[in-house]
Amino acid sequence: MSYNSFSPKQKTVLTWWMPGNPHAGKEAIVCDGAVRSGKTLAMGLSFFLWAMTCFDGKRFGVCGKTISSLRRNVLSEILPRLAALGGTWKEKRTENLVTVTFKGHQNQFYIFGGRDESSASLIQGITFAGILLDEVALMPRSFVEQACARCSVAGSRLWFNCNPAGPSHWFYKNWILGAEERNCLRLHFTMEDNPSLTEAIRQRYHRLYTGVFYRRFILGQWAQAEGRVYDFFGPDMVRPVPAGAFEKWYVSCDYGTVNPTSMGLWGLQDGVWYRVKEFYFNSRAAMRQMTDEEYAGELEKLVGGRKLTAVIVDPSAASFIETLRRKGHRVMKAENDVLSGIRVTSDCLKEGKLVICEGCSDCLREMDEYVWDLSSQAKDRVKKENDHAMDDMRYFASTVLKRRDMGFAVCAVARKV
Repeated sequence: MSYNSFSPKQKTVLTWWMPGNPHAGKEAIVCDGAVRSGKTLAMGLSFFLWAMTCFDGKRFGVCGKTISSLRRNVLSEILPRLAALGGTWKEKRTENLVTVTFKGHQNQFYIFGGRDESSASLIQGITFAGILLDEVALMPRSFVEQACARCSVAGSRLWFNCNPAGPSHWFYKNWILGAEERNCLRLHFTMEDNPSLTEAIRQRYHRLYTGVFYRRFILGQWAQAEGRVYDFFGPDMVRPVPAGAFEKWYVSCDYGTVNPTSMGLWGLQDGVWYRVKEFYFNSRAAMRQMTDEEYAGELEKLVGGRKLTAVIVDPSAASFIETLRRKGHRVMKAENDVLSGIRVTSDCLKEGKLVICEGCSDCLREMDEYVWDLSSQAKDRVKKENDHAMDDMRYFASTVLKRRDMGFAVCAVARKV
């Protein structure tokens, strides 16, 4: 094994904890990304080298979805490499314990499987100097948080490794998006970060997947892979705001007090409706609510002096509708049949009549998170989560596009189970 055989990103993983490294002050590391990107090898080897260099006589945790998968994916790859560097190791399978000796230090590594919620009880009561969680996105939150709570030794650090799940996954929200505030080093891996893969093998993987699975497994993006309502929608359908004049303007609005409020500004150019800007306010996240007057003010900022044809509003938002009418806006109550609206919106997106522009981040985020309710009790229903920009887009498509295209025909959106 040669250090020169590692990619730059793998070398960062191998050295981030060393004194004098720019990342040495971090308390945790997350490596996420594409399959076969080399992150597991670099993470596992670095974890054991860190533990054996910085500690003696301490306990560490090594966790996977199951103990068998952990032995197969991590221990069988890392321990022989550690032995090649001069270390020795001994495993007691009945105790799920590996004892490693390296450069005069000896430490114990306990192996755990985080299969389900009950797994959290397995790890209670023990004190660790560090913990490695392989494929952490597959583990229940209770297990991961219990494992992290066990690391109370001075100088302890947390090591996370995973392939992406959906964008609403708790680990993505807490550790990927919140890496900076948690003093965590986050490194995103692609197949190009694995020097052991030939170009022919990389291309084969590129051919294996399409759509959202390509985004998750090849690009390493946290994209919803199961039950997406608009499962055909991908980054290639997003466009910059076109130059030139627009013929008409509408605003569509899904109004909420406790729930988020979402507004989209739509402009017509050459037969295509573009969502060029948006406003999105989550009162729960902001820990305050806005009044109807404040929302009306935000709508004026969104419009920016453009001449509106109408504002299309959630028909249940009676007080907001009245506020807008008093301010001189023409208000249209939205068509609110959910399934019909989804079919219309789906067809318009596929045919290029409806385009979401770059910068509409909340709408694009919800395109990934908007999913069917796959429970056995629900039939042809969407989950009432991450649906506020989706609702305002649906209001626009159902109320404007369906009305104006008298020959409009729709096809059922295939529900992915």
